[in-house]
Amino acid sequence: MSRWRGCSIRARLAIVAGVVMALICAAVAAFVLVSVRAAAVEDRQDQLFSHAVELGRHLRQSDASSLVASVRGQALQVFDPAGVMVAATPSMKGKPPMTTLRPDPDAYATTTSCDRRLFGGGCAIVLAYPVHRSDGVWQLDLAVPDVPWYVKTALVVPLAVGGLLLIGAGAVGSYRIVGKTLQPVSAITSNLARITASDLGPRVPVPAYRDELRDLAETANRTLDRAQSAVEQQLRFASDASHDLRSPLTAMRARIEEALMYPEDTDWPLAGHALLESVDRMQALVRDLLEVARLDAGVAGRHEVINLSELVRCELDRRPAKVALRRCLTPGVVVDGERIKLARLLSNLLDNAERHATSAVTVTLTLADDVAALEVCDDGEGVAPELREVIFQRFARLEASRIRDVGGTGLGLPIARQIAETHGGTLTAEDSPRGARFVLRLPAHAPEPS
Repeated sequence: MSRWRGCSIRARLAIVAGVVMALICAAVAAFVLVSVRAAAVEDRQDQLFSHAVELGRHLRQSDASSLVASVRGQALQVFDPAGVMVAATPSMKGKPPMTTLRPDPDAYATTTSCDRRLFGGGCAIVLAYPVHRSDGVWQLDLAVPDVPWYVKTALVVPLAVGGLLLIGAGAVGSYRIVGKTLQPVSAITSNLARITASDLGPRVPVPAYRDELRDLAETANRTLDRAQSAVEQQLRFASDASHDLRSPLTAMRARIEEALMYPEDTDWPLAGHALLESVDRMQALVRDLLEVARLDAGVAGRHEVINLSELVRCELDRRPAKVALRRCLTPGVVVDGERIKLARLLSNLLDNAERHATSAVTVTLTLADDVAALEVCDDGEGVAPELREVIFQRFARLEASRIRDVGGTGLGLPIARQIAETHGGTLTAEDSPRGARFVLRLPAHAPEPS
């Protein structure tokens, strides 16, 4: 078993093909031997019958003792009408009758006997032939050696040699055919072995024929495409995160070095407030990065039935007013989800709207066709249609955002969209008469049957 497991697929299939070919050859050889032997036995019986007819004609014209001299290579016993043996070949003298068959006077009978007393260790074909004479019906028992199972050496040797040649040819042919068939697998294996984490560019060759190997190669290439895209995304994410973390650290270092160089001229409270702003920015960025990591890892909290109307109202009531917050909330809108993450989603949308609003932010909650729709609109400059998907990319910040808020992380909207998707909903930027309009759609919770 261990040797079988250590064999290659080509060797295994070659062995299986050899075994199958051996079974086929054995079946064919057995069929040929059985057919040829049956024909040989029939032919030997016909010859025995012809000789018996000739002996019977001779017996009608002379006595029984004269028959023995004309028998060559056969065993003969002659019985008179009373069943007494009156003549026999030397090998049959003093032995019991070769057969107990007593055919009809106008017929004959044959059988195969393996009696050791008569034929030693072999078998014989025995024919009982009645002969009509004037004094009654006599019987001739003739016997010849039976046909062996292999018929003759001249037949079994070619069959054995031919079978071995066919088995070898089948095994070799299977080995070559399987090797040719598995060449694409070898190419796929070698190409996959050359792919490393630092070089995901190579792709496996796609076979020309549309078969399972082609499907395997195409699937492997699609998997590599996804892996390369994920790695590139992670590299960009790490690069952008390190850049955004480096900016506040650089500002803090410069502020501290300047204060240490001129301690007497430094306004320490002012420097402390500046450092705190940089620390706040770093904390916000780290918090967003942790949230992104949790969302990417699929970490899910406990889902529960949430009154979205009350959640939005409470978030708006406790939020410090930077601009006017207008609300139009439909009561009784219920969804399934995580309260903390939905609050984070709303907070991110409100933060974004407040940064770009001129004077007011409007929050609207409606329910239609079992879909809860939450809209957050501002009266700022808005987002161009061609940039409405760009703003949902991580660390993507438009020029207007950088001018208005230099401390933004570029992760608020991507996090909000990812939270919406984990709740089975969508978050999109849509048309608005003025400013930007973000629409969150979530499946509403089905009411309990009364």
